[in-house]
Amino acid sequence: MPYVAVSALSHPGLLRERNEDSLVIGPWTLCATVTESPQTLVFPLGTPLVVAVADGLGGQPGGDVASALVVRRLASTGPALTGEDAVHDALNACNRAVFEAAGGDRTAMGTTVAGAVFLPGSLLAFNVGDSRVFAASHDGLRQLSVDDSPPLAPGQRTTSLVTQCLGGTPTYRAVRPHVTTTPLSPGDRYLVCTDGVTDPLTTDVLDAVLREHDDGRAVFEVWKAAIEAGGPDNITLAVVRVGGE
Repeated sequence: MPYVAVSALSHPGLLRERNEDSLVIGPWTLCATVTESPQTLVFPLGTPLVVAVADGLGGQPGGDVASALVVRRLASTGPALTGEDAVHDALNACNRAVFEAAGGDRTAMGTTVAGAVFLPGSLLAFNVGDSRVFAASHDGLRQLSVDDSPPLAPGQRTTSLVTQCLGGTPTYRAVRPHVTTTPLSPGDRYLVCTDGVTDPLTTDVLDAVLREHDDGRAVFEVWKAAIEAGGPDNITLAVVRVGGE
């Protein structure tokens, strides 16, 4: 039977006092907390399976609340995410829920989100903000998500600014989620992560790790590399492998 193996880890990094990232894998959520080592879950490939990370906006109160709210909603709606329209609707509902939870508070808590829904034969990659989804292949990493970030200045590789997120403003603002469909087959692998991974580590570094390692070891080695690069932000990632019969 085809299956999906998901290995994941969430850690505050070296400079942040709190972990404001959250993670969802099917019905399982990890909200604004810490895993000491990678955790691996295996699911049959059939009912839609959502794997996503949410990164609470730094410097604003409630980022951990916003990220946890979003992944819990995705956990509950995940089995119904059978197509692009359903994912769009779910993310817009998450956006509305974050605004309602803030209750008009000027602190305007918000979060990014990025992930994928695994279906028999296809994958729905989605994001709002700058958390990312990559497909890993023999040709290297290919980014499936679309960064909601302003243009970079010459020589600038990263930015902490986002042009849209879920919540994050004092009054309600609609979002335009990025959702794409790609074919899915046994042997495919994916990386879903917050910018605590992609800010300190280049795509070349991530590609090298994923070429050498898989599953939990790949997650550990990516985390280790991010820590050795200074661990400037919360680090949350999932490595997903599609297995055959």
